[in-house]
Amino acid sequence: MTDVPHSLTAIRRWFSACPLALDALLAAVVLALIIVGALHPSNGPNALPPADLGITEIALAVAASAALVARRVAPAAVLAITAALTLAHIIAAGGDPRVPIALSAAVALYTVASRTDRHTTWRVALVTVGVLTGAMMLFGDRPWYADENLGVFAWTGMAAAIGDAVRSRRAVVDAIRDRAERAERTRESEALRRVAEERMRIARELHDVVAHHIALVNVQAGVASHVMDARPDQAKEALAHVREASRAALEELRATVGLLRQSGDPAAPKEPAPGLGVLDQLVDGFVRAGLPVSVEVLTPGRLLAAGDADQEARAAEVGAGLPTALDLTAYRVLQEALTNVQKHAGAGARAVVRVERRAGELELTVLDDGRGAAGGELAGGHGLMGMRERAAALGGSCVAGVREDGRPGFQVRVTLPLEGAEMAGDAR
Repeated sequence: MTDVPHSLTAIRRWFSACPLALDALLAAVVLALIIVGALHPSNGPNALPPADLGITEIALAVAASAALVARRVAPAAVLAITAALTLAHIIAAGGDPRVPIALSAAVALYTVASRTDRHTTWRVALVTVGVLTGAMMLFGDRPWYADENLGVFAWTGMAAAIGDAVRSRRAVVDAIRDRAERAERTRESEALRRVAEERMRIARELHDVVAHHIALVNVQAGVASHVMDARPDQAKEALAHVREASRAALEELRATVGLLRQSGDPAAPKEPAPGLGVLDQLVDGFVRAGLPVSVEVLTPGRLLAAGDADQEARAAEVGAGLPTALDLTAYRVLQEALTNVQKHAGAGARAVVRVERRAGELELTVLDDGRGAAGGELAGGHGLMGMRERAAALGGSCVAGVREDGRPGFQVRVTLPLEGAEMAGDAR
């Protein structure tokens, strides 16, 4: 029993690969039905006696059936040939044909209907049905409502209707398959896009962590090497800073890599993500590395500059009400901007960090009085690119260049909308 479905499947595949063989088989079946219908007509009070098949009837039946072999190649031509042969047979038989050659015209009409649009189908069907039925009524000696006349009308009309239904179903199936393929391609492209975005996000995180801490380690190691012999106490202090910066870098790298190694959904981190609440620690690291940094926190109706007693509390207050995504972005932007100052502004440069929260947006500005845009990183390295990508991800903007006040140095200004950050945080 299990071999029967496999055999049917193999036969179906063979006919699909050889449509001409299937059409030849169909032509043979149609010829057989025509002959059987002529020799064994239906029983009934008005039934016709069996036909006396002559050479003319057999030749017309064979020609009409043989034309069906080319129905896929030239469906309109095959319909014209079969209809013409049927019409010739009706006229020759005096409207009383005993050989149902019209069956070949019905098959040809079905083929045309299944391969053309609906308007063409019904236009051709009306012409074919009208000509064949009219010929039966015109050349026959029976009433116009005779069963034979209505039979030609019904069979040809039904063939057109079935062909149109098959064409419509095929169009629906093709549309469903096309939508499924497009959906699959969309899912694949969306997955690739998400993978690319995640890779970029991880690259930005690793760059910010490594660049910041390694820059501090490099500066402190240089100080330790320079004063090792003359001032060993200062060298020990610098090495302590190196150890602290290295430890912080390792912790952040461990946290990032730990998230990547998890096979399922990552668990919530044990340590909160850095933000403006720890801005004082970020600034203190640069100050200990030899970069003087002053901080200005501006909120509506109040200006807090470096040196105020509640500087740490005000900075934490500004970051307390921010969405997590925006708070982390603000911290990373300031971290990268100060790292660029440390690496490229030159000896003796000073930096100013300004955090201003206005209605609907947060503006971050980092100014320095060093060499300005002469540094190679500032000309187009990954640091500025990462800041722009972080700002754009939240619907903000990042502008970097020479200072707008005309003084020597460089500035980075990042504007982040609070509403866009809230929606981005919810999406994550």
